[in-house]
Amino acid sequence: MAESSATSRREFLATGALTGAIASAQQATPSAVKPNIVLIIADQVRWDAVGAYGISPMGLTPNLDAMAQRGTLYRHTFTNQPLCAPSRACLFTGQYPARHGVWENVGKEVGLASNAVTLATELRKAGYSANYIGKWHLAKNATGPVPASERGGFLDLWEASNELEHTSHPYEGDIYDGDGRPIHFENQYRVDFLTGRAQRFLKNASKTSPFLLVVSYLEPHQQNDMQRMVAPKGYPERYQNPFVPADLLAFPGNWQQQLPDYYGCLKSIDEAVGEIRKSLVENGLDRNTIVVFTSDHSCHFMTRNTEYKRSVHDASTHIPLIAEGGVFDGGRGIHDCVAMIDLMPTLLSAAGVPVPATVQGRSTLPLLSGNRAGWSNDIFISLAEYWVGRGLRTPDWTYALVAPRGPGAFKPAPNAPAYYAFQLYDNRSDPHQLVNLAGRRETVQIEQRLREQLQNMMQQAGDKPAELHPCPYPYS
Repeated sequence: MAESSATSRREFLATGALTGAIASAQQATPSAVKPNIVLIIADQVRWDAVGAYGISPMGLTPNLDAMAQRGTLYRHTFTNQPLCAPSRACLFTGQYPARHGVWENVGKEVGLASNAVTLATELRKAGYSANYIGKWHLAKNATGPVPASERGGFLDLWEASNELEHTSHPYEGDIYDGDGRPIHFENQYRVDFLTGRAQRFLKNASKTSPFLLVVSYLEPHQQNDMQRMVAPKGYPERYQNPFVPADLLAFPGNWQQQLPDYYGCLKSIDEAVGEIRKSLVENGLDRNTIVVFTSDHSCHFMTRNTEYKRSVHDASTHIPLIAEGGVFDGGRGIHDCVAMIDLMPTLLSAAGVPVPATVQGRSTLPLLSGNRAGWSNDIFISLAEYWVGRGLRTPDWTYALVAPRGPGAFKPAPNAPAYYAFQLYDNRSDPHQLVNLAGRRETVQIEQRLREQLQNMMQQAGDKPAELHPCPYPYS
């Protein structure tokens, strides 16, 4: 439980961040020709289920693994709020929830501002078209069709549903075009349907003007009204008695029932990635296109609370991030900690487009050539549903403070006047975060330092001031 020295931490983080950097350092500068960008988002993907991370033996993701071999594998990427809408807002704006305002899943009052500065708005200023297919989940008071003013700057091709899980099922449903007209599918798996729409776009894409295409899948997220994940027919049977990650195995939850379908869904997502890459090649777009794969949050299968996410654990926050093409080629592994808010400025920089002053994230391009000067590996995490709290994830520690719950139903809130230490995990000696050290006398000084650090990060994020207190029930 002893804290790592600054020297050992630097050595640990440098390992892998410099892998391949010398041979490919010249590639960490954007090309004069603006690259196309295809951003693929899957919902609720655990980082360790992707084979390239070296944990799962399931062999689910050969296409993603090949992307990682050719491109850049970010080994430690974390969402800044483990919930669909807030995380997506972090991705597209490069801002923390306190700034972009999407602090919970969208509703009548919460949604992305119509004047938000986003990846789409900035790329369109630079001559890109901004195109979107699939799940959006950032518009106020909308289930299916999304008004143009609430599309975050995606004003070209629009084939999406604000809440895809409520306008479709795994084998039938609707998305909506730019005029709000339904595009219906049936007798086809939802992942395959959205992939087909992406292939249709790529077949007709301009060869002379750059484009941004986002393809946003619901899977492997559960189908809400069915209360379970649903894989393609025949796929769950392939993954009976599957590999169980160590953080799940230690706790009760619903992973016993859900993992076969979850793995089947992820297999389908990987096949979709392969089909999209194949279409890029067939249409002569592969040589000047950046392809990125990520997820909005991870999944703990009701082991950490009665939900699938909404906690500070890696099983909620640690997400996959793989990029290939252009500056990302070279077979690198980046071991530095990267946040969801860093993706937007990274993609703008890779396209040679200025990063606006509104952005709170950082471009990761310097890391590609081994330039880690000034890079902080501390990740700020907000919680606003299930628990209202704040967290800090460093290479050494994961620390969470939450607001006390009142009697009766717990109401989501963007912030609280005071938070109390709740969870502390030693990420070095306890990588699966099984032993809560909060309130122990052995960690008093560590917690005090982390609270001070978290207070500073809350201020930087634009959070309202709050009191941070030690654990109210310390070990004697």
